[in-house]
Amino acid sequence: MFPMVTRVMDYGQQTVRVARYIGQSFMITLSHANRLPVTIQYPYEKLITSERFRGRIHFEFDKCIACEVCVRVCPMDLPVVDWELETNIRKKRLLNYSIDFGICIFCGNCVEYCPTNCLSMTEEYELSTYDRHELNYNQIALGRLPMSVIDDYTIRTILNSPKIKKKKKNK
Repeated sequence: MFPMVTRVMDYGQQTVRVARYIGQSFMITLSHANRLPVTIQYPYEKLITSERFRGRIHFEFDKCIACEVCVRVCPMDLPVVDWELETNIRKKRLLNYSIDFGICIFCGNCVEYCPTNCLSMTEEYELSTYDRHELNYNQIALGRLPMSVIDDYTIRTILNSPKIKKKKKNK
């Protein structure tokens, strides 16, 4: 008789434990119901990128002195710098500058170590194409400034910063 009583008590304890777990999961579900959705409708809504976002590289042809520091610090040896030496003034003259964004890892070393600040990171991140050869940008394509997400009136911008909720303490 005692084994049957202990089995009934164990069954009762397990039932209470299961009811507690279901209640806890239900409370978590209800707490998530009050939150705002995280997803955005991408083509029509875009997140405002952070201040230090590393997007497409912008290049200013007139500032470049063809020192090739960007090539030396790049872990992929990616920027292609073509130059010729002008012997009468003993300076390099830049002929062509290109970067293949299909290989670029957007580390920002070229921008950080450029002595003349002719390279900068933009907030442009939509670089997808159907042909990988279109990702090879020359100095003309690199010099093009992207349209800012904030300035585009057709797109609803969404701020990407978490909201701080103040908790009220009841004494």
